[in-house]
Amino acid sequence: QVQLVESGGGLVQPGGSLRLSCEASGFTFHKYTMIWVRQAPGKGLEWVASQVGNGATTYYSDSVRGRFRISRNNLQHTLQLQMNNLRPEDTAVYYCAKATAPYIIIKGTSDIEKGRGTQVTVSS
Repeated sequence: QVQLVESGGGLVQPGGSLRLSCEASGFTFHKYTMIWVRQAPGKGLEWVASQVGNGATTYYSDSVRGRFRISRNNLQHTLQLQMNNLRPEDTAVYYCAKATAPYIIIKGTSDIEKGRGTQVTVSS
């Protein structure tokens, strides 16, 4: 049974930083592209970043590139998202997700399986 459990969300002021973590279990972690997606209030799901199974390649949406960094630990089966220079428009529920099949690259919100999410609020 796949489990993806996010942590690290909270309230932060504009310009601040947060680090999200995801603990994964129930699948062969190193074979799967891992993804962060988010959903702002009243909006649809938005892709944020992806990292392929061996960690060699990362992808970012234009809205977070240069501010966010995705990383993974294949020994501990964890995924992280370091978020710097946060903006009010980054306010959303952030979800950790896995691709639905091994060895495929995901740069969107289709063909993913996600956790329950963690709330990030950027406000002064």
